[in-house]
Amino acid sequence: MTSVDRRIEVAPSLLAADFGRLADEIKRAEDAGADRLHVDVMDGHFVPNITIGPFIVEAIKRNASVPLDVHLMIADPMAYLGPFADAGADYLTFHQEVVDDPRETADAFRAKGVHPGISANPETSVEMVLEVLDAVDQVLIMTVHPGFGGQEFITENVDKVRRVREAGRPELHIAVDGGINEETARVVCSAGADVLVAGTFLFKSDDMAATLARLRRACALPAK
Repeated sequence: MTSVDRRIEVAPSLLAADFGRLADEIKRAEDAGADRLHVDVMDGHFVPNITIGPFIVEAIKRNASVPLDVHLMIADPMAYLGPFADAGADYLTFHQEVVDDPRETADAFRAKGVHPGISANPETSVEMVLEVLDAVDQVLIMTVHPGFGGQEFITENVDKVRRVREAGRPELHIAVDGGINEETARVVCSAGADVLVAGTFLFKSDDMAATLARLRRACALPAK
């Protein structure tokens, strides 16, 4: 299946939104055509930044009409599975770097009623991910170092996207997070990604709808 055949979803990352106007920013993203909202949860341990907890996710859920894609950049995802699932996460992604048994973790996530996802940092091999593709609904490939927005795309990680797509089920979502713009979107979509997580590129644009549409069009073209 080519990038043209696969439906591309765009997930604006709320990390780049104005949290003083969060309800308005959610509406702006949805009006622009967002398929889902990406929510970064950071604990100050796994990554050096701290963002939000279940209480804010619940508030986002109340104001959103598209699915919430919650990315747990935290050291103990199992400890917070219940609170984030109950807060309204639809997709809930943990990092392979912090779990001993990713299959057991994914099964626990699914049993709680969320779509389980697994993520790999830029410097991490995807071998563990490849072993549990049948247990998850989404793989999130980080193309920046997690913890902060606005970083530059790490090209070497595109091969991870390709390897996961070649090994995974056709319905498996492959999301890419970090440095997504028109050029990088075309590259990752050509490799097999179908979910584009974009923060700064969308929220800092003057016309989010037009910018989001450009991402979709870029994925309909072959990589340069």
